[in-house]
Amino acid sequence: MQYVETVTGPIKADELGKTLIHEHFFFGYPGFQGDMTLGGFDFEEKKQQGLKAAALIKKQGVETVVDPTPNECGRHVELLRAVSEASGLNIICATGYYYEGEGATPYFKFRQQLGTAEEEIYQLFKAEITEGIEGTGIKPGIIKLASSKADITDYERMFFRAAVRVQKETGIVLLTHTQEGTMGPEQAAFLIEEGADPGKVVIGHMCGTTDITEHLQVLKHGVYLAMDRWGLQGIVGAPTDEQRTVVLKALLGSGYEDQLFLSHDTVNVWWGREPVMPDPLKELLKNWQPDYLFQHIIPGLLEEGSVTRDQLDRMFTKNPSQLFGRSYETQPDRTHSDMKSL
Repeated sequence: MQYVETVTGPIKADELGKTLIHEHFFFGYPGFQGDMTLGGFDFEEKKQQGLKAAALIKKQGVETVVDPTPNECGRHVELLRAVSEASGLNIICATGYYYEGEGATPYFKFRQQLGTAEEEIYQLFKAEITEGIEGTGIKPGIIKLASSKADITDYERMFFRAAVRVQKETGIVLLTHTQEGTMGPEQAAFLIEEGADPGKVVIGHMCGTTDITEHLQVLKHGVYLAMDRWGLQGIVGAPTDEQRTVVLKALLGSGYEDQLFLSHDTVNVWWGREPVMPDPLKELLKNWQPDYLFQHIIPGLLEEGSVTRDQLDRMFTKNPSQLFGRSYETQPDRTHSDMKSL
């Protein structure tokens, strides 16, 4: 059995238990560092805020959370470790960078012009995975990758290629951000062409599109697909939960539960000043909480017979164990030879 790194050390993949694949305890858009006069930082205060989120999550029987906060978006592994130790919740952190439009790009774009960036990104990923992050000894369990709306830019492709190179050497999981659900099939194809193992790839935010053909094109590559923004509506091009539910029912009805993850992509604590949402948007986002699936979506699906408890166990428990427990394979065997039909 393979081990997976958490912020408190490695655990066996079959001990992850019920898992949420994509939640942010602490997140800030690059630039928050310049607003710290009014949006200051107190370690203990932030820890207590993180513990409130952890308590909501644990109440639903969740034992592990993957926090894929990119390096430049406020990743704070010592704070994550403090939350994990105090709550007993396993937290898997990431190494990786955000997409070009909202990431902190000048550093590596400058080095891209010098011709050194891709090798340096590879070195960064490899060092954090094998030695630990910023001298803490805490190691990431995933590499976070991201692409733009309707494009994977040259800048973003450097990170994708470097990540595959590191996966071949370490077997680490690759987890992606798709902007508004676009480029999912292209991400999967590109990663596999570079040599990634489909069984260790999660294409994220695919519930950003309600076009089920996009989902099927992703799934045919044998990768995992994450519908991981439940409760997030009205911003970042997100559809309604009702629209997401239609797609989820179709995928479950066609037997794809062995390739699906569900989560919320919540930001539980913002770096900098807390955003002040206008009332209409606040109403749309009222359900964007890390227990929303378990409190509202899943009970309705169970009641109407659209999901079984075995399917839920597969998506929340067995899939994470297989994702993190799988050794890297150069000739993956999970790719569907032919597509299941709706």
